[in-house]
Amino acid sequence: MSVLWGIDLGGTKIEAVVLEPGELTPLARKRIPTEASGGYRRVVARIAQLVAEVSAEHGIEYPKQIGIGTPGAVDPATGLLKNSNTTCLNGMPLQQDLCDALGAEVICANDANCFALAEATLGAAVGYPTVFGVIMGTGVGGGIVVSGQVLAGCQGIAGEWGHTILEPDGEPCYCGRRGCVETVISGPALERFYTERSGEALGLREIFSRARSGQDAAAELTLRRLCEEFGHALAQVVNILDPHAIVLGGGVGAVPELMSAGSNELSKWVFNDRLRTPLLAPKLGDSAGVFGAAMLYRLP
Repeated sequence: MSVLWGIDLGGTKIEAVVLEPGELTPLARKRIPTEASGGYRRVVARIAQLVAEVSAEHGIEYPKQIGIGTPGAVDPATGLLKNSNTTCLNGMPLQQDLCDALGAEVICANDANCFALAEATLGAAVGYPTVFGVIMGTGVGGGIVVSGQVLAGCQGIAGEWGHTILEPDGEPCYCGRRGCVETVISGPALERFYTERSGEALGLREIFSRARSGQDAAAELTLRRLCEEFGHALAQVVNILDPHAIVLGGGVGAVPELMSAGSNELSKWVFNDRLRTPLLAPKLGDSAGVFGAAMLYRLP
């Protein structure tokens, strides 16, 4: 039986899944700790260990091809991973080293691209020709899928709207610039914004709960900032890419007000008489990343 193998490589856990093409119920699924503190070689060894364990435990033929979702992306010019918040991976030939360690053909894609691919082919955006997948949480990222294929781009950075500039004199970003979208509407950025105005450190869930109660002005301002800057930032994507659908993922992406107030703000900045692009909630939950990795190698 022909099956699809996917790996979701995260900072704290590595997940493997085996799927039949077009099916949402996995034949096998397993997670293990990444152990990134052990360094790059340890991460590669853990991935190889996971694949071997899944194959042996479930009696599934060892894969010849594996799709892997990664933090960061492979630079097409050098073959080295870049822009990963799992820093031991940066500057390393991860795709080639995994080919060698696994004895299989490996294709790597950014985890946001995997999210977008899964939702475009199996989830909320099935049937839409061009899909932009948004991940808003600890960071802000995105992926583009056109006619069922991931668009990586010339430099492997297609969809990285989190590092467009919203506030030129804003907060420093880890990328070396200031005022990136990620420094404005990521979860940590919004929490900092609230703390600076209230003097109180709270998690985002509590901040937005207070905002909805109408009894915390700083919380209301934080929620308003999210919706306004979300619309301002995402309009740049819509004006350039003009996707047929946008899927919102991640913890911040699940804030209900983005579908209403955020959509209204987005419509103010779009170069059209009205916003026709639907904003969709994801259907695959935390399965999207690993399912999308498996979909990187779709069989005929």
